[in-house]
Amino acid sequence: MARNQLLDRIDQRIRLAGHNRLALLLFRLGGRQVFGVNVFKVQEVLLRPPLFTLPQLPPGFLGAADIRGRSVPVLDLAAAIGQPGEVAANYLVVTEFNRTVQGFLVSAVDRIVNIAVEDVKPPPELGSDPHYLTGVTRYHDELIQLVDVESVLAEALPAQQASVSILPVAQGGGREVLVVDDSRVARNQIRSVLDQLGLGCTQLSDGRQALEHLKQIAAGGQRPSQRYAMVISDIEMPAMDGYTLTSEIRRDPMLNDLYVLLHTSLSGVFNQAMVERVGADDFVPKYSQQELAERITARISEITSN
Repeated sequence: MARNQLLDRIDQRIRLAGHNRLALLLFRLGGRQVFGVNVFKVQEVLLRPPLFTLPQLPPGFLGAADIRGRSVPVLDLAAAIGQPGEVAANYLVVTEFNRTVQGFLVSAVDRIVNIAVEDVKPPPELGSDPHYLTGVTRYHDELIQLVDVESVLAEALPAQQASVSILPVAQGGGREVLVVDDSRVARNQIRSVLDQLGLGCTQLSDGRQALEHLKQIAAGGQRPSQRYAMVISDIEMPAMDGYTLTSEIRRDPMLNDLYVLLHTSLSGVFNQAMVERVGADDFVPKYSQQELAERITARISEITSN
């Protein structure tokens, strides 16, 4: 990609971040239901290429595709989330998140739309666990379900045993960590690291909940920074994204000394520009248990040494 194109994409994402908006690629999985995924996780959309087998691929993958000289593992998204595949999956959505590239087969690709994050609502509780969805929204009166591709990928990949050693840290003055993420998989991953470090946490599923929670603490006469050693926030969330949450924290005199670490599955090339724009203290791309533990440990050490 040419440098000017890259800079244009960075500028575009920064503009979206500053306005709490989300660009979605809309697609279908064989039925009438429309699904969406953050367009900034999408590298490209192709007609279904030939697939070949790789011996190391987990059973859930159909095979791999040669995408510009790179072997990309491919999942049938309809089968992965239990949707009936009534129409052939003739398109490949090549995605990049969590430091990996993978492809998802879909039956049709519609368009890219730009929506307000506040219009994204949590998935409905219908008696079953909607763990493949992070939210729902509407566009031109049509329901759009946002697919939690991180959960899909995590379930398709075999569980890996932790190969890193995480030692407990000194308690940061009795403070805990506020974790803000709409993905159950991500919350569990972060909590696992915090448990190994011996740190307590409060978990919330979107930025608006987190901001209201912090303001309630402040209204009760306590600075939130005295309760929380740090805030670990996802970027993509319904109601209020992590960029906007960070900006709101920095604007509030009672909150602005909170340490904010953005924990994102989005491609790392953009992240430093985002951190500087919204005023976050740091970011860690999802998901490296070791790197996340190191950043948390460094923050706790900073607190205990002061």
